[in-house]
Amino acid sequence: MKKESVGIVETKLFNITDDLKLESGQTLSNVTIAYETYGKLNKEKNNAILVCHALSGDAHAAGWHEGDNKPGWWEILIGPGKALDSEKYFIISSNVLGGCKGSTGPSSINPNSHKKDSGKKEANKNLYGLDFPLVTIKDMVNAQKKLVDSFKIKKLLAVIGGSMGGMQVLQWMVSYPKNVKKAIPIATAGRSSPQQIAFNEVGRQAIISDLNWNNGDYYYTESPENGLALARMVAHITYLSNESMYEKFGRDLKDKDELSYDFKLDFQVESYLHYQGESFVKRFDANSYLYISKAIDYFDLSSNGSLIEGFKNVKSKVQIIAIDSDWLYPPDQSKDILTALNANDIEVSYNELKSNYGHDAFLLDGGQLNYIVSNFLSDTVVKDLMYQNITSITKETKIEDAAKKMLKEHVTHLPVISDDQKLIGIVTAWDLSKSIATKCSNLNEIMTKNVKTCNSNDPIEKIASKMKKFDISCLPVVDKNRKLKGIITTDQISHLLTK
Repeated sequence: MKKESVGIVETKLFNITDDLKLESGQTLSNVTIAYETYGKLNKEKNNAILVCHALSGDAHAAGWHEGDNKPGWWEILIGPGKALDSEKYFIISSNVLGGCKGSTGPSSINPNSHKKDSGKKEANKNLYGLDFPLVTIKDMVNAQKKLVDSFKIKKLLAVIGGSMGGMQVLQWMVSYPKNVKKAIPIATAGRSSPQQIAFNEVGRQAIISDLNWNNGDYYYTESPENGLALARMVAHITYLSNESMYEKFGRDLKDKDELSYDFKLDFQVESYLHYQGESFVKRFDANSYLYISKAIDYFDLSSNGSLIEGFKNVKSKVQIIAIDSDWLYPPDQSKDILTALNANDIEVSYNELKSNYGHDAFLLDGGQLNYIVSNFLSDTVVKDLMYQNITSITKETKIEDAAKKMLKEHVTHLPVISDDQKLIGIVTAWDLSKSIATKCSNLNEIMTKNVKTCNSNDPIEKIASKMKKFDISCLPVVDKNRKLKGIITTDQISHLLTK
């Protein structure tokens, strides 16, 4: 299939109606989460994928905003024919709590503010500034959960993200183990290392030391552009590898033939870092940088010092992706996650991107990433999609009661089970119609006893072929003892087989 863009998109706003309780013990009221969606949510609401962004990202992960000269930050991965195929999946991307691109953060209006009007233009808006409480990755995920719930999605097909986005993926696995079928953490860690915390602190001090920062109260005066630009320059160095910097810049001079022998910019790499800093201040809030980087520092999913203990309740199928040239979040940290999940007997696989790009490879190396992610998402078995909350009946159930249950639960198939939960037959809406026409009152006479079934580990493609061969729309899922474990329908799997 030709890989295409999702086209023109727009950012939407979701308002959380109840207060949001934070890990710190504080609460936030009137929280807004900015988000975008790509593709359509199917009737069963089981094709949703949540995309989580890194520190400087936002909700605009794919497609184009009107008038923009570049697409969303993960255009390489999202869209028709790509790993996150918008013709198969319903993709949600949201700006994190504490951000500055539409979600509630330090630059938002504080509904509980009692600041005095300084007389400056629009100062009566009373923005949070440093009155905004510290938030954590867990708080961000809890806010995302409310957004996902608003779509009435009970279980996400997958959660995916890199860097801080990968931390959110891991937090989803831990906080909501029953709500995530598949998880793809990329270039991340189960807990921030001292080196990572150190780099973040240097960035924060660059902002705080800027005289224009004014203890976070700069929104109607000069903003701390120099400090934020410097923080971005330091961080950006950690996103690249030594190889990529040599390949891109070497020791080439910038618009000159010889060294200047002063403190002006000589090298192309210097000019590049200044450009990164200057462009960053045009789209990001300095206070948000402080809050989000601190949330990264606080991130630690270990329990009693053990990641194994921290991951003990995970139920998702996991694909870990590391980057071989990443020295900010090196492969060893991804392997720590792998070891902890293996120790808990979690179904997990591990891949490394072979790239000179460094940490930024998850944003740039579309070829390898699309291959790994698409294979992981398409490697779907029955248990990934089946309904486990099954509406069933026994052979003693009256036909009238079976019909009422079918109407109440909005189902067209009712498995018939024995006292020990073994499948003995199935009744369809067609069978009930037939019983009325023939004036039959005995369930045993209308139910199908030779039922076609499947196993929870059967590949979806195999099940789809079986349904087509026997012209059936539903298969009960049983174990080796024929005990009923779930049910799967053609509607559940049709979106995954779209070509």
